[in-house]
This record gives sequence, structure tokens and C-alpha cells, in this order.
Amino acid sequence: MATASTLISIEEYLRTSYRPDCDYVDGQIEERNVGERDHNRLQIVLGAWFLAHEKEWNIYVLPEQRTRVSSSRVRIPDVCLLRGDAPKEQALTTPPLLCAEILSPEDRLPRTAAIMDEYARMGVPNLWILDPKDRVAYDYATNGLLKLTTDRLAIPNTEIYVDLPTLFAALD
Repeated sequence: MATASTLISIEEYLRTSYRPDCDYVDGQIEERNVGERDHNRLQIVLGAWFLAHEKEWNIYVLPEQRTRVSSSRVRIPDVCLLRGDAPKEQALTTPPLLCAEILSPEDRLPRTAAIMDEYARMGVPNLWILDPKDRVAYDYATNGLLKLTTDRLAIPNTEIYVDLPTLFAALD
């Protein structure tokens, strides 16, 4: 993963489009691992699952949404969910209801866990990591990753869930 060495302001970063989009970390542009087929497919299937339930669950789903996790960092979760009454922000400063990351072949769990810690410090209450290669999902907690042994990921005290066998079957 390459990192640019020139420092830029967060304002400049927010005014600039990158293809693919990049994270902003303490004045530097940080490239993200862009997904291969299974990553991309799982991202769109997960987003479509939530899109199909937006009205029912009073949520909005956004893929690759710039999210200001601190005053000097912007991360871009693969998929995030907003509450239906969340402010309409071009770059999120209000914590999403959920941030989900889908592992690419180059991703490593320790780096992804560090990013999840940033979302948690921002106040994001639900954090998921999905691994299309091994077809497992993790519900992230700041005390570590909890590998799921069920067929569902769910947001506590809501109707919001995903059926993991259905999502992973879309990769076949």
C-alpha cells in the first residue's frame, strides 16, 4: 500500500476526487486496497440487501462514504448504514449506525481492526468485517474480533440483520 509523502489539508482532501477514493490520515493520502471480484461482489450484494430494506428499517445505505472519524482522519467504509433521521452530510461527521469492511486479498485483520478502532472512537456502535475468501464474518468489539458461529449478523435492539449464507452464495 503506497502512501503519499506530501502533506495536504483536510479541506483540500475533501475538495479533491481520487480514483479510487483514498483515506486521509494525518495530512497524508493513503491508498485503500481496492477489491477484486469477490470483494466487489460482496460489497454490492450487502448494499443491495440493505437497500431492499431501507424503508422497512428506516435506514440509508451508502457504499464507500467518506467518514470523518476524527479531526485529522477520514476513512471510507465499504458499506455504511445511516439512521433514517441522520443529517444529510457529504462527508459524514455524525457516526453511522454501522460500518462494514470487506476484506480484500491484501488486507490483514490487524490493520482492519485498527481502522475499526477509529470508527469505534468516532461513536459507530456496530462494526462488521466480512471475509469473502473464507466466507466468515466478524462482529467487531474493541476487546477483539468475535468470529460468528451463526448464519446472521444483526444490529442489537433492531430488526436489522443480514443472512450470511445468502450473501456468500452470491459469490458462486
